[in-house]
Amino acid sequence: MKFYNRQAELAQLAQIEQLAQSVGQLTFVVGRRRIGKTSLLLKAYTEPTTLYFFVAKKNEALLCAEFVAQIEQQWGEPVYGEFKQFKTLFGWLLSQARSKPFTLIIDEFQEFQSVNAAIFSEIQALWDANRQESRMNLVCCGSVYALMTRIFENAKEPLFGRATQRMHIKAFDVATLQEILKDYAPAFTPEDLLALYLLTGGVAKYVELLMEQNACTKDQMLGLVLSEQSLFLEEGKNVLIDEFGKDYGNYFSILSLIASGKTARAEMESIMEMQIGGFLERLEQEFGLIKKVRPLLAKPNSRSLKYEIEDPFLRFWFGFIYKNRSAIEAGNLGYIRNIVDRDYNTFSGKTLERFFIARIKAQQRYNQIGTYWEKQNTNEIDIVAIDELNRCLLIAEVKRNADKIKLDVLQHKALNLVAHFQNYDVKYAAYSLAQLTDPL
Repeated sequence: MKFYNRQAELAQLAQIEQLAQSVGQLTFVVGRRRIGKTSLLLKAYTEPTTLYFFVAKKNEALLCAEFVAQIEQQWGEPVYGEFKQFKTLFGWLLSQARSKPFTLIIDEFQEFQSVNAAIFSEIQALWDANRQESRMNLVCCGSVYALMTRIFENAKEPLFGRATQRMHIKAFDVATLQEILKDYAPAFTPEDLLALYLLTGGVAKYVELLMEQNACTKDQMLGLVLSEQSLFLEEGKNVLIDEFGKDYGNYFSILSLIASGKTARAEMESIMEMQIGGFLERLEQEFGLIKKVRPLLAKPNSRSLKYEIEDPFLRFWFGFIYKNRSAIEAGNLGYIRNIVDRDYNTFSGKTLERFFIARIKAQQRYNQIGTYWEKQNTNEIDIVAIDELNRCLLIAEVKRNADKIKLDVLQHKALNLVAHFQNYDVKYAAYSLAQLTDPL
């Protein structure tokens, strides 16, 4: 698959490289697995002097031997000396960068924790001593979000405050997904585009897997994702077990409940028969996997609160694959496909709301965008967008079938909401699957 989007990220990386011509730069790059961090960095830094190290969980001396071999191959010259510790090799590289500026990419940087936890302190000491004279563009990349942010942003960690730049690589936006699908299947339908968003969440590797297998329709995508040899079946575990560690079972149970529509804390605690406040807090603040959803106009401490999974793919994985893992173990993928076919329209309705919210956000017109409901979940409104500068209010209903949207009913549900916005220009809108690619 060709390289899509990422123009802003490429421009930022180029600017950082330019700054490193004068003084050392340390950038840490985070983003979930498969999001395309490595591809982005290798696209940005193509100079023959660029070094790329991948930190595997192995003996430090063996890892250093691999790194030395990569330097010799990339630079085409022998490396003299004995390098059995990374601190020795890193110090040598810093000295080389005094006369020859270059970029060093260290991928899966957080895995140094398994190799030798002292490496972070050793890097810090060497960086502090050499950064002003060494013109190294050091890029530390990692996919275990919690570990990477702790390494660089926790005040108790040695590398705290050393990074000069931070980059968080996000999924492809909906416009990019539409561009990709148009390239591979010009006759795609709105249903196909929604399925691509629902099944990949814009994660680059997932999109690439589907497109390269010519899975461009909804049915083809579901067929590939739920096939016997599918890489998607174990993907949730592959992405998250390293993040969660030994408590992954409780985290997985919470995410599965949220994906199944059990979005209130009290409801989840009743089912799990345990207090989950700490788990929810870490899922939101440390791992960035869920978010609190309150109705617009609600106070920050309001009890009117729901949780939702941020990542569309993980929402699908927990809602259908993890929930029915016994069927996978029994080799009965047809059973899961039948469940998906039965529940797909209902499940995808929520994803359709998110798709339109993403499109509205991309307009950069509104300063607040969210949902609205009143006590006991009455008068629920799918999308409310507020433009305080121009005093405009957008109130929208989202359904797969346009015939099921009644604007007079929407206006009635919004009476209390609109009362808070005197002298605002109020627009009511109906968004359906058929309008997925239409101008808003």
